[in-house]
Amino acid sequence: MSASSSSTWQHQFIETNGIRLHYVTQGTGPLMLLLHGFPEFWYSWRYQIPFFAEHYTVVAVDLRGYNDSDKPAGTEAYGMSELVQDIHGVITGLGYDTCVLVGHDWGGAIAWSYAYAHPERLDQLVILNCPHPQRFLDGFSSSPMQWLRSAYIGFFQLPGLPEWVMQANDYQFITQAFESMAFAPNAIQDTDIQAYKTAAAKPGALTAALNYYRNLLNPRLWQQEWSILEVPTLMIWGLEDPAFEPALVEDMEDYVSELRRHLIPRCGHWVPQEYPDQVNQYMADFLGVGIVGADVA
Repeated sequence: MSASSSSTWQHQFIETNGIRLHYVTQGTGPLMLLLHGFPEFWYSWRYQIPFFAEHYTVVAVDLRGYNDSDKPAGTEAYGMSELVQDIHGVITGLGYDTCVLVGHDWGGAIAWSYAYAHPERLDQLVILNCPHPQRFLDGFSSSPMQWLRSAYIGFFQLPGLPEWVMQANDYQFITQAFESMAFAPNAIQDTDIQAYKTAAAKPGALTAALNYYRNLLNPRLWQQEWSILEVPTLMIWGLEDPAFEPALVEDMEDYVSELRRHLIPRCGHWVPQEYPDQVNQYMADFLGVGIVGADVA
C-alpha cells in the first residue's frame, strides 16, 4: 500500500441507528461497503480500498464499539439486530439503494444476517472466513474440534477478566491473535499490529468488542429458520484458519442459490491481509469489473 493511495482516502462520520460511525472512503460509483472483524477496524481493508476505488465508492466502516465509532454501553447494544440496523442506516444514509456488501469474521456474520433481512438492498455479497450461521451451528453439533477451536468464546463470556487479559503486557493478546491466526509469513507487520493495539486501547473499545461475543448465547440468534438466499454470493476461505473447520464452507446448497467459492491454501484467518492480491482478483472476477493498474502492495 503506497502513501499515494492512502492520501486520497477520506475519514468521515455518519449517524445511523442512534449512534455515530466512523468510516474511510475512496472512489466514486456504486457503493461497496466493507465490514471488518475482531479485533480489527477499517484498517483491515487497506489493500481493498484503493484497489476497488476505481469502480466503486468504497466505504470501510468502524463497526459500533470499534476505533473511532461510538461505543454504546450495555451488552444488549451489540445484539445482531442492532448491528444489522447500523448497516441499513449506513447504506441509506449514504444515499444508496443497493450495495456490494463485503464482510470478514464478525463483519461476515453481520453481512450474512443483513443479506437475509434485506436481500433487496444487495447487488452481491462477499464473505471472507465466516461460515453461514446455520453451518456454524452445525459445526458445533458434528465436530468436537470446532468446540475446541471456539473455546475462546466461552472465556469471553466472563465479566472483566477478558478485558484484563487483553490489556496485559501492552496488549500482548493483540499481537498473539494476529501472529497465531496468520499462516502467510510476514503478512501482518509490527506497524499493523500497533495500529490494532492503538484502536483497541481507546476507552470502551475492548468491552464493546467482547460484547459482540457476549450476545452469542442469546437463543433467539440460533432459532432462525434460514431460507435459501437469492443474492449472488462469493465465499473466500483461508484453509489454515484456526478458528473454523474447513468443512464449514461446504454443503451450502440449502442456504445460497448462487454461490461461488475460492479456497486459499496456506492462508490463515486474516485472508484479506494475508493474500490481498488473490482476494482482490477473486472479488473483481466475481463482480465482473476489470481493474487495471490497481495499487496493491
